[in-house]
Order: sequence, then structure tokens, then C-alpha cells
Amino acid sequence: MNSRWRTWADRLTLIRAVAGLPLVLALIHQQQALAWFLLVGGGLTDALDGWMARRAGGGSSWGARLDPLADKLLLVAPLLWLATNGTLPIWAVWLLLARELLISGWRRNAQDGAPASQWGKAKTILQFMSLLLLLWPDQWGHADAVKSLQQLGWWLFWPSLVLALQSAVGYLKPTRSTPHHH
Repeated sequence: MNSRWRTWADRLTLIRAVAGLPLVLALIHQQQALAWFLLVGGGLTDALDGWMARRAGGGSSWGARLDPLADKLLLVAPLLWLATNGTLPIWAVWLLLARELLISGWRRNAQDGAPASQWGKAKTILQFMSLLLLLWPDQWGHADAVKSLQQLGWWLFWPSLVLALQSAVGYLKPTRSTPHHH
């Protein structure tokens, strides 16, 4: 039974990894509600695959490596779209993407896949909340209320960027147990 939970956790991670493409296509075709639901669905797969992996007594090594990448693929698509339409400054999105590439490369070389730190998890949650608000469909409320929600999403983006940079420093900073070569 444990292997079945682990297999389903890996499948959900893979679904999340490819969800960014239909999400960005929905945004390009001005299907805000569909894009929003795809983002929510991707977020739910993240919570569910983690629960399944824990229920299995731990996820697969493949799943542990793909999970953070799947998160990035899901979040990068709408971030790039928001930068190209002028909602977010392109420099801030590129800084975030550079951080993600740097940490992904670092993780690839880590023997344990370098599980996400608490700062990294907080960053992902804040980014997700920011994107949900930034992508809030215009037709889902009074124009002023929708604009306020979208502005809140814009303001939440900035602490998520700070957390991204802070967590990157935490990942890359050598610990006392790391051998130093002279």
C-alpha cells in the first residue's frame, strides 16, 4: 500500500510540473478564471502529493527532486505573463527566476536533493497567495474590490521576493559541518 501512495504522489507532482503550460495558455487567451483554477489545482496537488508521500513513509528520491522543480514550473508561467503585461516589473521577475535557476542547480548537485527550508516553503506559499490575488478574475466581483485584491497580490509579491533571496542565502551559506578546503 505504501508504494501505491508513493506512486500517486509522484504522479501528482508530474501533473503539477506540466500544469504551467495550460495555465499560461489560458492567460494568453484571456481566460482568467480557467487560469486561476489551474493555479489552485496545481497548489492542491502540492499539498496532496506531500500528504501522500508522508503516508507512504516518505516519498521517492525522484519525487523529492521533482517536487521543488514542479513548484517552480507552476509559478514561473504566470510570473512571466504578469511581467510581460506590465503588472510586475520584469527586473523583479528575472531576479526571482535567476534565484530559482541557481537554487535548482545547487539542489541537483546535493546528494539528498536538498529539501526545501522553512524560508523556502514560506516563499512558495507567499508567491502562491500573491499569484492567486494578482490573477483574480475581473468578473469575480465589483471592480473596486477586484482591484484591491489584485493590489494586495502585488504587495505580497515583494515579501515573497525578499524571502526568495533570504532562503537562497540560507541554502548556499556553508554550515559548520561543511568541510572547508584551504
